[in-house]
Parts: sequence; structure tokens; C-alpha cells
Amino acid sequence: MQNTYRVEGMTCGHCVSAVREEISALTGVSDVDVNLETGAVVVTSETGLDRQAVADAVDEAGYVLVG
Repeated sequence: MQNTYRVEGMTCGHCVSAVREEISALTGVSDVDVNLETGAVVVTSETGLDRQAVADAVDEAGYVLVG
């Protein structure tokens, strides 16, 4: 299952790594693809993810889940 989210505030490769690391730690996540230019984050997981859990992970990384 894939879901696409948008994250604001990322400006560099370190930002991408931080977001990828936090979301990857969520149960069931098998892949996280982050596009720095667009802010798009494509999350592949075994089952559906709770949007609030993703938002919390992004917040933990220091960024904001939008849209």
C-alpha cells in the first residue's frame, strides 16, 4: 500500500534523511521516498497508516505534514 504526503520546511539532504528515518520507524513501513524539491513523501507500508502517526513522525523530525 502506498500513500503520498506533503511535508513543508525541508531544505537539504539532512532534512530528507531526518524525515525518512522517523517515518521508517513506524510499524509496517517498508519504504519511504522523499522528494526534496516538491516536498512529496511516498510511504510504502504493509497496511494503512494512521495519518496522525505520520504527522507525529514528521513533527519529531522537525517538519510539518500538510495537505
